[in-house]
Amino acid sequence: MQVSVESTSALERRMTVGVPAERIEAEVTKRLQRTARQAKVPGFRPGKVPMNIIRQRYEADARQDVLGDVIQSSFYEAVIAEKLNPAGQPAIEPKVFEKDKDLEYVATFEVYPEFEVSGLENIKIERLQAEVADSDIDNMLDILRKQNTRYVAVDRAAARDDQLNIDFVGRIDGEEFAGGSAQGVAIVLGSGNMIPGFEEALEGAVAGEERVINPSFPENYQNEELAGKEAEFTVKINAVEEPTLPELDDEFFTLFGMTEGGLEGFREEVRKNMQRELKQALTNKLKIQVMDGLLAQNAIEVPKALVDSENYRLRVQAVQQFGGQMKAEQLPAEMFSEQAKRRVSLGLLVAQMVKQFEIEADEDRVRSTIEDMASAYQEPQQVVDWYYKNEQQLEDVRALVLEEQVVETVLAKADVTDKAVPYEEAVKPEAPAAPAGKEAEAESADEA
Repeated sequence: MQVSVESTSALERRMTVGVPAERIEAEVTKRLQRTARQAKVPGFRPGKVPMNIIRQRYEADARQDVLGDVIQSSFYEAVIAEKLNPAGQPAIEPKVFEKDKDLEYVATFEVYPEFEVSGLENIKIERLQAEVADSDIDNMLDILRKQNTRYVAVDRAAARDDQLNIDFVGRIDGEEFAGGSAQGVAIVLGSGNMIPGFEEALEGAVAGEERVINPSFPENYQNEELAGKEAEFTVKINAVEEPTLPELDDEFFTLFGMTEGGLEGFREEVRKNMQRELKQALTNKLKIQVMDGLLAQNAIEVPKALVDSENYRLRVQAVQQFGGQMKAEQLPAEMFSEQAKRRVSLGLLVAQMVKQFEIEADEDRVRSTIEDMASAYQEPQQVVDWYYKNEQQLEDVRALVLEEQVVETVLAKADVTDKAVPYEEAVKPEAPAAPAGKEAEAESADEA
């Protein structure tokens, strides 16, 4: 077998492969012999059909199958011999496919980049540190109570934070518009769920009253036909209800699955959940800094085939997440191009870190990670057993631990400073970066 390789770019290779005709013909003959043992041809007993008839009937299909198999096997033989590491499937261009002639084809493909991770000592990391204080637990209890607010009907004028049950009809220039009418709608004054001016105009209203209000749709309203226009709404107030926070009692604790332990037991359970959230948040923020640092210090070229594959996977995930009838192919690839390139780059960097620094997943950490995840469930041991009975899930955890060990390897060499911050700052999600060349635009969540 003859092989020649040409580098057409930093990562693209153009490989010409020649396979001797004898190999092709030998494989074709073997296929036809197997076929002859089973072929059913009128006038002949199975296994007694003359080879010239077998060739007439089956040689074309056999040759086509052999060519496909030989191209596949010879391609991998060639890349092994040439010590190439293909990224993605090759594009095959046939040159000579004629009978009794050497097979010749050209395979064009990308290879994985070869590089050494460097510059770890130049990476600057600000490692956040935080604790869950009693005041943080108090704040969380207030949040939980507000999330379970009950509304009780009152016989007074509506004020901010009250909930109103209303019917309304909207008009523009005296004409009703699509989607501008509803009955029995519950709105909370001051929530900002309606268009600007709508909720404010209902403050002071009482049950049974009918009001005509004139709010305007925002200039950037999602419905362009309504954007920027002044509307007239006739609103009937069916009920005025004031918010009532639940007491921290056994009835409230039962909403969260707590049937014993009282207030102290509930606080302790909340503390555990907050500590778990805090640990995860600190880990994630530290990891993001490490990965950003690796990328900044190691600008590597990545195979387009891998980026395209990751891009498609991200589009599939987006469709699954948001549902609907849209197909992944209908989402613009450019929406995910930067994210796909980043993920592929980091995957290559992490893999090289593992190889370069000879990192192996610590099995004790694998088990402790699984036990930590299982602790959030009612039957932790069942969860642990499930992981150890499912090899794929177990490998996913090993990959997670391996990534954590890569982060620690970077931290051991990087310029790290510690910074104490409050719990709220520590768990606050990172603000997403605005698209390059564009200013972030706030989307209206108005319902009217």
